[in-house]
Amino acid sequence: MQQPSRTARMIAALRARATERETPLCNDPFARALAGPGGFEDAARYELGYQHIELFVALRTALFDHETTRWLARGCTQVVVLGAGLDTRAARLGQRGVRFFEVDHPTTQADKLARVYALPGYPSENATYVPCDFAVNDFVERLDSSGFRADLPALLLWEGVTYYLDEAAVRATLRRIAEKLDPRSVIVFDHVGKRMGQGDVRDPSSVAAREGVAEMGEPVVFGVDHALPMLYEEGFRRARCASFDEIALNLTGTYDRARTFRFQHAVVASVAEDVWA
Repeated sequence: MQQPSRTARMIAALRARATERETPLCNDPFARALAGPGGFEDAARYELGYQHIELFVALRTALFDHETTRWLARGCTQVVVLGAGLDTRAARLGQRGVRFFEVDHPTTQADKLARVYALPGYPSENATYVPCDFAVNDFVERLDSSGFRADLPALLLWEGVTYYLDEAAVRATLRRIAEKLDPRSVIVFDHVGKRMGQGDVRDPSSVAAREGVAEMGEPVVFGVDHALPMLYEEGFRRARCASFDEIALNLTGTYDRARTFRFQHAVVASVAEDVWA
């Protein structure tokens, strides 16, 4: 039986730490309580090997928050969080008239719900929770049965997930979105480079990053250097891609090759929507 995700708790702890900085890049007031002591312990151990992990998580959170706010401002009324983990965007960014759907493995989702129900002030009603074992269930069918409207555009957030799936699963997810959802739907996701996915890395920080999540039961198995060919082959015709070096420079004004952020990327893609506008 799958256990509650340790990496989700660790990421929540890193979001909490980033939120509590003097000049924070992101803001998640629920993250500390959701992470629990174990999340902070894992974060501290992981950081011993990969010292830039908190900055990476802060940048990724800020980017996904920005894209969520941007697409809601453009009129999107459905947000789907795939592999939601301890995501709190429904609580932090929810608006009247917008439905958030959190899709995750039943065990991980049950762990999350137990935490949010015990957290005073957390608006758990802001999201519709969709249990889905991605290895067995069709997530689009599960969404449809939960009130999702496939004939209306949606924003899909796929944060910190692709590296733990094999290539076939990543492609299948993209294909289902392109084929079954409104073509104006938009997906935002991140991925690592091919060598990181294959384990063909030598620098100590990358080795430590892979070994750290593997020790927590979620090994990295997939990476791609250039996502555009894959996106095109699975039906997408609009895309923006950026390395986290570029994202870090834009959000912090800094660049440091030692971060290895050049091997980590974010993508915004759609079949028909202009993702640059």
